[in-house]
Amino acid sequence: MVFPDGTHAVDDVSFDVHPGEFVTVVGPSGCGKSTLLRIASGLEENTGGSVTIDKSSIGYVFQDATLLPWRTVQKNVELNAELQGMDKATRRQKAMEAIELVNLVGHEGKYPKQLSGGMKMRCSLARSLVLNPKVFLFDEPFGALDEITRERLNDELLRLFLHERFAGLFITHSIQEAVFLSTRVVVMSARPGRIIADYRVPYDFPRQHDIRYEPEFAELCGKISNDLKDAHS
Repeated sequence: MVFPDGTHAVDDVSFDVHPGEFVTVVGPSGCGKSTLLRIASGLEENTGGSVTIDKSSIGYVFQDATLLPWRTVQKNVELNAELQGMDKATRRQKAMEAIELVNLVGHEGKYPKQLSGGMKMRCSLARSLVLNPKVFLFDEPFGALDEITRERLNDELLRLFLHERFAGLFITHSIQEAVFLSTRVVVMSARPGRIIADYRVPYDFPRQHDIRYEPEFAELCGKISNDLKDAHS
């Protein structure tokens, strides 16, 4: 990907994400991680190479929850289904199911200003879940949250992944988050972003919170950390 101003954002990046895989991309700031995600979603058009993706069913969760302040949780969750022309009764039912999946039952009538940061992200997740996406793209959705809330939402996201078994592509700066969530972790270099490592995470699902304290977990985090240091040099 080369932008009109000449910025070479991404170069020679090639990998697959299959249904039932959760692949996380980590790399230095400005290495093209979010650009890669926007290309995958169709929001950006790559200037070279090709992208093959099932565009019939894509869920996208942004860094910000991007909720409409004048709509309640229920109405925000219904939004994507409404834009797709789903009838009122069906989208209401699907929204209620998604709200239950993300543990927001009892908050359906609240507005975004009444929600915590973590609840807003749950609402954003639910909005994308309504359409049962086969491909789920996440652009650092938990980056602005405190550590405890972030870990809780990591647990919630893994539960959703096990329930839905979508193909997940996740962007983060957190190495621990990447290893905890993923079946694979892809490491990118500084701009122009290239893949410099691809690790398979040696843990089955479901995953318990305390695997973060196991030696094997720490060892893998250490390898990725060293790769990122090399990526900066």
